[in-house]
Amino acid sequence: MRGRYAERERIEQLLADARQGTSGVLLVHGEAGIGKTALLDHAAGQARGARVLRVEGIESEMEMAFGGLHQLFLPVMDLVDALPEPQAAALRSVFGLSSDSVRDRFNVGLAVLTLLSEAAADGPLLCLVDDAQWLDQPSVDMLTFAARRLRAEGVVMLFAVRDGAPGAAVKGLPPLLVEGLDREDAAALVPGLPPYVVDRVIEEARGNPLALIELSAALTPAQRAGRLGPSALPDAAAGLPVRLQDGFLEQLRRLPEAAQVVLLVAAADDTGDLTVVLRAAGRLGSAVEDLEPAERAGFLLLSGQALRFRHPLVRYAAYQGAPLARRIAAHRALAEALGEAGQAHRRAWHLAAASTGPDEGVAEELERVAEWADRRQAMASASAAYERAAQLTADPQVRARRLVSAAQRAADAGQDERCGALADQVPLPLEDPGVAASFARARAVVELGYRRPETAARILVDSAELTGVERPDMTGSLLTDAVHAAFSAGDAPLIEEIALRSPALPVLAVPARLFGGDVPGALEAVRTLVDAPADGVMDRLMTGIYLQLTGDHAAAREAAVGVVAHCRDQGVSGWLPTALHLLVQTELSLGHHDEASARAVEALQLAEYYDLAHRAAHLRAALAMPAAVRGDEERVRTLTDEALAYTLPRGVGRGTADALWARGLLELGLGRAEAALEQLEAACGEVTHPLLCLPLLPDLIEAAVRAGRPERATDAARSLGEWATALGRTGLTASARRCQALTGPDGEAEERFVAALALHEGGSAYDRARTALLYGEWLRRLRRHIDAREQLRAALDGFERLGARPWADRARTELGAAGGETGLTAREDGPISVLSPQEREVVRLAAAGASNREIGAQLFLSPRTVGHHLYRAFPKLGVSSRTELADLLAS
Repeated sequence: MRGRYAERERIEQLLADARQGTSGVLLVHGEAGIGKTALLDHAAGQARGARVLRVEGIESEMEMAFGGLHQLFLPVMDLVDALPEPQAAALRSVFGLSSDSVRDRFNVGLAVLTLLSEAAADGPLLCLVDDAQWLDQPSVDMLTFAARRLRAEGVVMLFAVRDGAPGAAVKGLPPLLVEGLDREDAAALVPGLPPYVVDRVIEEARGNPLALIELSAALTPAQRAGRLGPSALPDAAAGLPVRLQDGFLEQLRRLPEAAQVVLLVAAADDTGDLTVVLRAAGRLGSAVEDLEPAERAGFLLLSGQALRFRHPLVRYAAYQGAPLARRIAAHRALAEALGEAGQAHRRAWHLAAASTGPDEGVAEELERVAEWADRRQAMASASAAYERAAQLTADPQVRARRLVSAAQRAADAGQDERCGALADQVPLPLEDPGVAASFARARAVVELGYRRPETAARILVDSAELTGVERPDMTGSLLTDAVHAAFSAGDAPLIEEIALRSPALPVLAVPARLFGGDVPGALEAVRTLVDAPADGVMDRLMTGIYLQLTGDHAAAREAAVGVVAHCRDQGVSGWLPTALHLLVQTELSLGHHDEASARAVEALQLAEYYDLAHRAAHLRAALAMPAAVRGDEERVRTLTDEALAYTLPRGVGRGTADALWARGLLELGLGRAEAALEQLEAACGEVTHPLLCLPLLPDLIEAAVRAGRPERATDAARSLGEWATALGRTGLTASARRCQALTGPDGEAEERFVAALALHEGGSAYDRARTALLYGEWLRRLRRHIDAREQLRAALDGFERLGARPWADRARTELGAAGGETGLTAREDGPISVLSPQEREVVRLAAAGASNREIGAQLFLSPRTVGHHLYRAFPKLGVSSRTELADLLAS
């Protein structure tokens, strides 16, 4: 561990914190052989009094859904029964201990979090995940899900990842980069060599500890004596992992033949189960005594019934250095051994690894593995199994069906780029209309995710036309997907054109009637969708979008919550950021800015995790809205710049409009009305129908009036009034009355302001404060200072509670000018204001009577972290029990 002082100190501090009950996570990353495993070993050695769980990723076995998770938790499987039953059932299912399907994939993540907490109940817990890039993606997803939510459990998780290696994505964790050693520390690792040889070895190894040791060990006696020619060592430009592999291979080939066979079987295996390895090796003529030379040489570590390589590169060299025929034989032997052990899913993958050409029998087994993974919400693993099954399929049409299934599961897993790569492999033409329709969907996912939403919509419309004759049952779902893509483009004529192809279908009747001028008919169609909710995620999503579009924001929020739950229940994580985006929009419309921010951050993290660039752009625009309300100019600029860089060149009209709206709202709040008007008019220009820009019209109208350009508010005010009347939504009508007070005769203004305030009751506190501010300003201009102070005080209180700083500043200035007191407000001196957002949510649920476990299940926290938040919140609030807490919040 020479030269690793900073890295060791950081890890040791995490362990010290864990002994005090604080959790910590690190992503240890660097090139092959740089010392990541050594740091994990050091952590294990320093974990005095701590329980240690460890798992290592294996490249040849990374498609085994939840295999890594199972290996990690084997020592604590007895704790599964102590989990809440839904969580315990989810783990039993994904571990293959029951035949039940997983309804809610997030139950698996929560079960992992709770199990870690339970395993740390009697003292610190250290979890070591080595070569995480070679762990199966579902395991990585669940472990990182839990890692990001650890707080006060006394758990330390260390993930080691090789930079640049293909495999599972490990994201969103605090990084610790491990770099090469300096010359002094490097020289200490190669003692006893002449200076010239030391210099050459250090130059070749570039500070890589494993390279230093292995390259020096591979020197011949003549080379060690200093007799080195210009090419006695590999070319310095060669790839380091390759050189290391060659060094290991030279040492491995010195072992007896039977020992090499055992090492090869162990390298091909992913269970680490000594019984399985020996059973398979026995079929190839090796026995337990053949382990001794490999163990004596330090290649293997054996304990009880477990087997582990001392370094991942030893495993890699043992496998890759073997001839193909031997590797095939090892996989066949493992398949037989695992079949006897009842592990059908692992058996199928080993049979696939042993296949050198089409094999329908193995392909069918892999398809069953895919279906098994599908039922357990392991979409990435299901996709991989379908893909490998397709590679083993001779029939072009069956191969196409399996590739399309692989592409669909990749999209559901949020792997849009991989979805596109799989779609590109599909052999054409497709004879089965159902497969053709699914293929169109896969192509549209990629087009929507990275290119132009309008093109995605056209692909789906064309597919609906082609498949409609033979598969009319698929037409509606294809057109619904197309409408969704057209909404993203903000193209109302395209939306209407698509909807009119099947206007009798309820989910298409809404846009067909709405954009065709039949508003009552559209509202009736929306009610039909709400009363008879569909099963599919897209129909549910579109129902929420229609409710939001027609101004029923409370119902839209309820629908959005349902879509989010559906995505989590069904494990379609690729759609979760989209569902959360709808929820964010409804929260913004209801004036719940803190909630909207929290949801948007979660959704953006997911979109970035899955590389969903299209949805991430929408979410950045949405996240800019509460930042604009708060007056956070730098954040608004950053978010909207990033959003527009994506949306503008791709014709994502809705995303562009939302980003420009956020900019306009920021300018309006900061008192820069002319700039606000410019941004808001540009936002309206990005969509092709007044209904699509309806939510921003109140801001545009106010900006025009404040800028002294009331004539530029005329059309917007008329449109807002007409749609408010047609839709009959209270919140929209309140905004229309406020804008009529701004743009109409002074003699009618007060009546309209008062009407607007009455309509705001029970609605958005932010919109009510906006109306009170404008009303108060109008009263002050008429020198009705007492009346003005009442409205301006209400506006100031409302803005302060919401953290809308620029709006509060404006209200405070106006209140002072009206002769009012402008001291502290409820947000500044109220008890809840001292809590963090996470503490507030925990406190709210605790006051409602929820237990720590129930709160943890809802907020995706461990019960111990919930207890930690309450422990910190109680003194801040001056309470000592949940009863007192409930009384405080009620007051």
